[in-house]
Amino acid sequence: MKLNILKNGVVKKDAKIAQKLIIGAIFLVVVSIVTIFVHKLVDTYIYNGKSVTHLQNEWKNSNYQKVYNVSSEILKTKPFHNTALIYHGYSAFFLAISDNDTVKAQTYLDEAIFNIRLALQNSKSRTIPQLEYMLGKAYYHKNSMSTYHYYADLAVLYLNMAVKHGYKNPEKDIPLYLGLSYASLGMTMESISAFTKALLTDETDLLLLSIAEQYYNAGQAVAAEQYLFRISQDCKDEKIINKTHLLLGKIYIEHKKYEDAEKEFTTILENNEISGDAYYGLGVIYDSMGDVVKARSYWRKALKAEPNHAESLKKLSEYK
Repeated sequence: MKLNILKNGVVKKDAKIAQKLIIGAIFLVVVSIVTIFVHKLVDTYIYNGKSVTHLQNEWKNSNYQKVYNVSSEILKTKPFHNTALIYHGYSAFFLAISDNDTVKAQTYLDEAIFNIRLALQNSKSRTIPQLEYMLGKAYYHKNSMSTYHYYADLAVLYLNMAVKHGYKNPEKDIPLYLGLSYASLGMTMESISAFTKALLTDETDLLLLSIAEQYYNAGQAVAAEQYLFRISQDCKDEKIINKTHLLLGKIYIEHKKYEDAEKEFTTILENNEISGDAYYGLGVIYDSMGDVVKARSYWRKALKAEPNHAESLKKLSEYK
């Protein structure tokens, strides 16, 4: 008890300091607990839950499956949530074009188209051009995966609307998609025009082949041949290489350059022994030279390689 009467109240001051330290420590513990709780709450419901922030974060990381799943959950309770519709449509599109299973890819594309079209109904004007662009691409891919080409016209419609409404197209791929879509519709000159624009930004072997095919369809074999010669000698895509030889072979037959045509078809068979088109082309050469027996033998080889090769079936039926 004597301690309480020491001069200057030293002990009482020490007791007050200790009390303040304890209170401060308790306060820091409480703040830490609250901070951790809030962090977990934010992490659970905003960054990892059913939120737009979560969608945006996963989109930045190109985690399309996660974006697809989260947007699906949001749309279950808010079916007209515009942002969720957009993210769901976009993620479904990218999942579609990366899936090797055609059936699954078609299902994803249907979802993409449905959600993007729905989002278009209530989107802000600045978002509309991009939505139209994505919708056009979705219809293009749906058309390319379909047995019957019923969607190319919609691809053309929405891609042209995107351009009309000011979409800047940083990907610079609209002319290419338009060219391919016009080609599916048999609109040869429109296809050539679009492909030519695409060529200004990116000269690829596929693009050169596509332009050549359209010129050939338009009856301009000389122009087609010029584009075929521009295809890189270092092209690694076997399909492009074979299609180039095939088209050159057809052009040479029309010009009665049978020896050159034969070289083109033979080159294809060196890479692919089961090319019905190459055997058919060889048959046409010998038919044009009056050797029907040899022509028929090549058409039979075409059918052996591809039992349903339509042109060979037709030719053999004509020579019964």
